[in-house]
Amino acid sequence: MKLNFEHHQTAHCENGVASNLLLNRGLKLSEPMIFGIGSGLFFVYLPFLKVNFAPGFSYRPMPGAIFSKAAKRLGIKIKREKFSNPQDAQKALERNLEQNIPTGLQVGVFNLAYFPEEYKFHFNAHNLVVYGKEDGKFLISDPVMDYTTSLSEAELEKVRYAKGALPPKGHMYYPIYIPENIHLEEAIKKGIKDTCKNMLAPVPLIGVKAMRWVAKSIPKWAEKKGTKVTNHYLGQLIRMQEEIGTGGGGFRFIYGAFLQEAAVILNNDELKELSKEITSIGDLWRDFAVDIARVYKNRNSKSNIYNELSKTMLHIADLEEAFYKKLRKAI
Repeated sequence: MKLNFEHHQTAHCENGVASNLLLNRGLKLSEPMIFGIGSGLFFVYLPFLKVNFAPGFSYRPMPGAIFSKAAKRLGIKIKREKFSNPQDAQKALERNLEQNIPTGLQVGVFNLAYFPEEYKFHFNAHNLVVYGKEDGKFLISDPVMDYTTSLSEAELEKVRYAKGALPPKGHMYYPIYIPENIHLEEAIKKGIKDTCKNMLAPVPLIGVKAMRWVAKSIPKWAEKKGTKVTNHYLGQLIRMQEEIGTGGGGFRFIYGAFLQEAAVILNNDELKELSKEITSIGDLWRDFAVDIARVYKNRNSKSNIYNELSKTMLHIADLEEAFYKKLRKAI
């Protein structure tokens, strides 16, 4: 079984799977368009939740939320299934393939056989597409790779039933209905309004306020927990930013591309200018990651380095707050 499926590499797995699955059904939407309509820009800080022995940080919404929101706003219906039994999960997947349905899966990264060793860590919200089966191996389109690959039945079962935080539990999904007429303009506006609402939320756990909480916590970690623990926390912060999906900097670049497309569709030049602004903020996130990496590798031992990192993140938060307020007004 090898389905007629076109593989396209993208910057982020969930956007890529969504874009590739919809393209397979005849609907051409770019990765940035999926990301923007699905309100992919996000930030959350959960100090009470430990992931890899560090607080929970995330630059993205919950797994599946981007595609679910984008689908709802576009009038597309997605079927999602989970299975307590791995054998049932495999049968359901094979049944889809027999019916010519390429299928998205949520999997754990750590045991993906084709991933380079340096990218393997315990993260269970990766997405890929299975588009066939040959010689006992499932054919895999992983959008973060520039080529298609394959996994054996045992290898696929292992990643579909990875343990730990956000276990996939055999989660598979695929579009079952796409309307003839897609109303992009309204979907774009809804996506932008929701992003602004989330990032300007009044609660300290999400959005700009959460960024400020993390920023102010950096010197406190150093004072109370010491250098080793603080550097581990900071390492986790930039891993979530730069390695898990595309995180902070990369997400801002994708959002900038979305606003460029949206400016044309909505005939709104202000969005074009805001596209440049969020791209510049993305550059600052990338610089911030490099600064943390130097501290983590003991290549920057300034006595006030944690205060400087705190100030940098607070500055980024100020810029983001101003950006979302302008974006909300522009739309």
